[in-house]
Amino acid sequence: MIAPSAPPLRPLQVWVLLLAAAMSSTVSLVLELMLATQASYLLGDHTLATGIVVGTFLAAMGLGAWLSQFLACGPNPFARLLRLFLLVELLLSPLCLLAPLGLFALFGAGGPVWLGLVVLTVLVGVLGGMEVPLLTRLLETQQHLRTALARVLALDYLGALVGALLFPLVLLPWLGLLPTAAVLSLVPLLSCLVICRVFPLERRWRWLVAGTLPLVALVAWAVLPLGDKIEDSLYDDPVVGRVQSRHQRIVLTRRRDDLRLFLDGNLQFSSLDEYRYHEALVHPVMAFHRQPRRVLLLGAGDGLALREVLRWPGVQRVDLVELDPAMLQLARRHPFLRRLNQGSLDDPRVHLHTGDAFERVRHLAGTYDVVIADFPDPATAPLARLYSVSFYGRLLQLLAPDGRLVTQASTPFFTPKVLASIQATFEQLPLTTRAYSVDVPSFGPWGFVIAYRAGQSLQATPLPFMGRWADDAQIARLFPLARDLRLAPGEQVRPNRLLRPVLAEYQRQSRWSGP
Repeated sequence: MIAPSAPPLRPLQVWVLLLAAAMSSTVSLVLELMLATQASYLLGDHTLATGIVVGTFLAAMGLGAWLSQFLACGPNPFARLLRLFLLVELLLSPLCLLAPLGLFALFGAGGPVWLGLVVLTVLVGVLGGMEVPLLTRLLETQQHLRTALARVLALDYLGALVGALLFPLVLLPWLGLLPTAAVLSLVPLLSCLVICRVFPLERRWRWLVAGTLPLVALVAWAVLPLGDKIEDSLYDDPVVGRVQSRHQRIVLTRRRDDLRLFLDGNLQFSSLDEYRYHEALVHPVMAFHRQPRRVLLLGAGDGLALREVLRWPGVQRVDLVELDPAMLQLARRHPFLRRLNQGSLDDPRVHLHTGDAFERVRHLAGTYDVVIADFPDPATAPLARLYSVSFYGRLLQLLAPDGRLVTQASTPFFTPKVLASIQATFEQLPLTTRAYSVDVPSFGPWGFVIAYRAGQSLQATPLPFMGRWADDAQIARLFPLARDLRLAPGEQVRPNRLLRPVLAEYQRQSRWSGP
């Protein structure tokens, strides 16, 4: 039924309300994704952060919808409904601006970041949950309920889709977290301004909203430079480079001769000892192949492992597959990083491929004498699939008959199940494995697994150069893995599969954090 005694709405007014709801839905979803990304960056657990934000947001939306039934009751509620809708939009604006700052402040003060994340998500969800029923009641004054509800939900879901695409593809890589928050805070105010203009009943609010808009814009402008200052405070050394891509936050710090790379706040290398890791990753597997000419390098977009590969004079071609073009660009252009990798990415023997290695390797032609996988630790299911039986099966198809494959395998002292599971995963295929470990002062003992076709043997050829760590004597005593880096007698692990990414769980069972 159409509600009686309601002022008729012009088509323009209807569309303004619907578009305001769509834009509000976009803002709410972007803010939700932004909070999940920020919590993952600060606390390191992307899966838990996403689960908490999504679940809490949906539950809070239900709470907001339930609460809306008690608002603007009684006869002729149109004016009160419209003002409540405006109030929801006005409250959303400062929340967009201050929520990311609040999480940073909690983290910096050592406060309960997870609790802060839940509280902020509840506030966003309650406001978002109120909008649909309030708007439906407004439109019900001149339309049948089924029509009003269908139009509101259609625009609301469309706005959510826009937000879901806009954040990872445009806002995060081009603006970053705090600038995105600043832009978002202006959108609800602009919606309010348009509503006040097309509804004569609310024109007296126009000047209030018009005055609030430049004030919020001024505060947003003041917030913009705080992002870098807050980030600087999270690191011990001065930040000398930062890039936000749609995949990750890349930060370079430097103090005297120590250049450090962080991805999403996690240390990737220190220039003081990175040579131990990269020489240990590259030179043993190259030495165990008598004449490596074609090499496939997966990950390693910083160019440091590539630097070591190119030291082998017989190498004719290297295909490097890197997920993040921003990492490659930084490694080629940043003077400190380019000096460290010796300009390896610009060598004419190197062919760069960007994209997800899981899919990208399908499109590579030919076979490789050596395949080197230098992925981050398998702490999440998306990363764990790069250590799966399925992925290793694809790499096996690219491996020459006498080829060798190596992968980093986390730290076997603190996560021994990770290395053991990687070995078990390789051995689901017709491959034999050998594990070894090297001490890297910044990280402790670090593990690697070499795989090769069953029935072959590992015989190292002399190195054609002397590395800082690598020499013939070091390679000769790589095996066996020390007993305290292996599983306890009787302890079992499962191979890592796409449908059962056990490595992510084994990585979380690190002795760093306890069981």
